[in-house]
Amino acid sequence: MKDFRPILLVNGILLATLGALMLIPAFADLFYYNPDWVVFAASGLITVFVGVLMWAGSRGQEIRLTTRHGFLMTTLAWILLPAFGAVPFIWSQPGFSVTDAYFEAVSGITTTGATVFTGLDTMPPGILTWRAVLQWLGGLGIIVMSIAVLPMLQVGGMQLFKAEAFDTADKILPRASQIAAWLVGMYLILTLACALSYHLAGMRLFYALLHSMSTVATGGFSPHDASIGYYQSAEIETICIVFMILGSLPFLLYVDALRRGPQRLFRDAQVRTFIAMVLVFTVVIWLERVEEGAAPLFTFRETMFNFVSVMTGTGFATTDFNQWGGLSMIVIFTAMCLGGCAGSTSCGIKTFRFMVLWEDIKQHLVSVVSPSRIHVKRYNGRPLGDDVSAAVQSFFFLYVASILVLAALLGMAGLEPLTALSGAATAISNVGPGLGEEIGPAGNFAGLPGIAKWLLVGGMILGRLELFSVLVLFLPRFWRG
Repeated sequence: MKDFRPILLVNGILLATLGALMLIPAFADLFYYNPDWVVFAASGLITVFVGVLMWAGSRGQEIRLTTRHGFLMTTLAWILLPAFGAVPFIWSQPGFSVTDAYFEAVSGITTTGATVFTGLDTMPPGILTWRAVLQWLGGLGIIVMSIAVLPMLQVGGMQLFKAEAFDTADKILPRASQIAAWLVGMYLILTLACALSYHLAGMRLFYALLHSMSTVATGGFSPHDASIGYYQSAEIETICIVFMILGSLPFLLYVDALRRGPQRLFRDAQVRTFIAMVLVFTVVIWLERVEEGAAPLFTFRETMFNFVSVMTGTGFATTDFNQWGGLSMIVIFTAMCLGGCAGSTSCGIKTFRFMVLWEDIKQHLVSVVSPSRIHVKRYNGRPLGDDVSAAVQSFFFLYVASILVLAALLGMAGLEPLTALSGAATAISNVGPGLGEEIGPAGNFAGLPGIAKWLLVGGMILGRLELFSVLVLFLPRFWRG
């Protein structure tokens, strides 16, 4: 791979877009008479300049993207964008260290929602807006990546969702541009609908917009230290549950549902399985809490809100679920890894991989009981190839191994065992809060050592890019090709 121009071209366009979006928090500061608008304007100009420079230096001749380009391009984008996205955090008031600024920017772009910022209720409007914009942009980028890039790279079984428009360079236009337009349109519609719903439920318009960007992106950044719990509103929590689930469903299915009817959405086996898992695990936690004496109606809504928030990787909180029972803690820790559907803004292992794994187990059981019987593995009615099964099984192994290795490194950095393990799981799964007093829903990541924050940054990027996209870069053979 000697030609790096495609990588520079794509990342240049992304940087220029990021710089242009910095005008949004600049306008927010201007509207509220905050002098930090100059910081966002200057940061935006610098970012756009660098992006245009990268784009201009790589255009002019025919450029073809290869698989190697794809791996390097995606990883570099998720490293480079937060680096420029962190600049306003460093320059603005109250001013943050490079470590904290980059951690927050990575957490935003990867839609993790883990924060090192405190005093959010009194923070300048530009900073609050920029955090929400980073998550909103990251959520949209994840949708496009999971539809256009990861299936072509055959990462972790994602080849199941390969869109015909993205198969070859010859098909990129006009089909891919049409798909992208539909996706952006759906993303905007859901965001605006969520904002309007929040506003009608009692949120100020500014906070409704910020929360809607984080909700639909399943990110979890809130402009309040107490997160959604700040409002103590059943209506707001219900709205949040609905849109967190909507953000966790495949966005291509929304496009299909608009064109062919809403029934298309619920015919998808992955959607039905995801909804079923949400309901079953919520009921399990709720029953344990009721048995311990909690009020049934209030407890069910509170349980569902916090469980959906964790499973979808959003990370909003209304209570400290560390105080719930032992079974609840096991289910919540498991939910950190489950995630939503492929092709959504959600994170984690993804529902379809559990479905593929279950088909592999069924095939093995059938072969044990009836060796002469042929069992065809299927997903959504289509036969499953052995390449998909192998990719999914490899993903599961690497996922667990990555959490254990990161947890061990965090332990060596001085974190106690529960904080290290849950911190590793929440970073790789891009969830947000972990377990324990320090990084649980009632705390944040501000008090962690600097080395632990950088380790978690690596974990967030690794998890967001589905492991393989990053780890393949460490193979010498990758660079020799």
